[in-house]
Amino acid sequence: MEESISLLAQIKREFGLGEVDLRTYSPLTLAFVGDCIYDLIIRTMVVECHNASPNRLHKEKSRLVKARTQALMGDAIQSFLTPEEQAVFRRGRNAKSYTTAKNATVGDYRKATALEALYGYLYLDDRMDRLMELIKISLNELDIHL
Repeated sequence: MEESISLLAQIKREFGLGEVDLRTYSPLTLAFVGDCIYDLIIRTMVVECHNASPNRLHKEKSRLVKARTQALMGDAIQSFLTPEEQAVFRRGRNAKSYTTAKNATVGDYRKATALEALYGYLYLDDRMDRLMELIKISLNELDIHL
């Protein structure tokens, strides 16, 4: 039987992508990827938990991926982060973005960006187990159920 490989490893293999030092990526680049991977994880959870109309699925997903909720999740996981993860989170929070979410404060938007940067970093470092662990912790700490 063929050994299973991660999605990231498969993408790199199929498209001939090499290794990159993640420290060279800007925090906004990490957040760009983190936003997507977090959204995919939440969409997967919502679809698996609810057989519903796309409109209902979208509303359920949106309550978990909005900046305010992500900011609260970022706060909730602080004591669980390693020093390396804290550094990535801090870089993401301090990144100078020229846009903001339409329904969020600047503070919430920066914390959400920090969380997305951390998630992007973990995904690009092929540490999906840790990414999943942090998402579970944040959901549990905030008592969020699907």
